[in-house]
This record gives sequence, C-alpha cells and structure tokens, in this order.
Amino acid sequence: MARSPIERFSAVFLIAGLVFFAFSFIASGLVPWLMMSKVPIQSLDDIAKNVPENFYKLAAEYPEEFKLHFGEANKESFKQAVELGRDIYIAEACWHCHSQQVRPVSNESQRFGKVSYASEYSNVLQMPQMMGTRRVGPDLIREAGKRSNDWHMAHFFKPVSVVPVSVMPEFTWFFDKAKRPNKKGLAMVTYMQWLGSWIKDSTDAMSQSIPAEHRK
Repeated sequence: MARSPIERFSAVFLIAGLVFFAFSFIASGLVPWLMMSKVPIQSLDDIAKNVPENFYKLAAEYPEEFKLHFGEANKESFKQAVELGRDIYIAEACWHCHSQQVRPVSNESQRFGKVSYASEYSNVLQMPQMMGTRRVGPDLIREAGKRSNDWHMAHFFKPVSVVPVSVMPEFTWFFDKAKRPNKKGLAMVTYMQWLGSWIKDSTDAMSQSIPAEHRK
C-alpha cells in the first residue's frame, strides 16, 4: 500500500530531526573541547613556582605536625599539600556553600576582593572548576592572606569561635586528639591560603611576619 505524501514527509522530517539532534549533541561537546584544548593549563609545577608566604609560616607555626606530614616547607611539599587540600575541599563539599568567583555586580569586589578573571582558572587545581553560585558562606577565591593560619585552624575546629553567626559545621577530624592539626588540617589551610595568592596585595598584610629568608 503506497504511503500518503504526509506520511512520506513525516518520515523525512523525523530522520532529519534525528540527524540534526545527533549533530548538535556531538558539536556541543566537541567544539568546547577543541576551543579549550588550545588554552594553556598550568601544572602543579607551574603553580609551585610561587609558593605563598603563608605556607612557610604554617610550617613555622606548627613545626612538629608539619614535619611529620609534609617534611620541609618547599615547592615539593607545597604541591603535595595544596593538591590534597583541593581534594578535601571537594570531598567535604565545601563548594556547596562557598563560591570561587567574584563577579562585577552588586559591589561584590567590596566584599570579596578583585573581580575574577578567566586566566586564573586555567590550572589543574581548578579542574573541575568550583566557581559556584551559592554563597551560604563568603566567596573564597580571594581568601589568601585575609586571615592568619591560626584563624583558619580555629574556624575549621569550631567556626562560631571566630564567626559567632556561622552555620558552618565543625571539622574536628582535621585535628588529632590533642586538638593539633593533622595532615588534612594543614592541607586545607594551605589550599585556603593559596586561593588568590596570585594577586600581589593579597598577602602583603601578612608578609611582615614571615621569616626574611622565605620572602619572595
């Protein structure tokens, strides 16, 4: 039985629709990949060329714990600590409540620091990127140098001790039985103090307390 013109056109449109859907599906994944493949991505070695001063200060403030878990404060131990800190940040779902992107709207730069720019996300520690949209807590991309290492330790152990209105949970497993930071605690503070350390004035306020031999 011969098909009617309407049935023939319907079949053509169906096949064409499926073809265009497949094409758009592949293109939407392939094109961004091709574009991003040309963007240089900083490795951990590249990042460690500029170790934040607060990392050396962390080693001086918690010498026994630091030496036990990371040895000496240098580029190699920094790479280990900051990568572990990033992994813990993801595992503990910190990115659910904290964004890492200061936008040029609503006076955000007055609250969180300089507006974010694209190139600072082109590194292995921002893959996956954690720009986020929710701000139950403050944006953290400019966190480096804003507060001391001790402040961060107290904040992780008992947030309300330094921020009375905080709704952040206590991360007591970042510490040992003596309430001293363990490997996770040291790594998380390292990561916090790395975020935004590429902005020159983010650590200037802290630099006077760093041993001269460790200053850039």
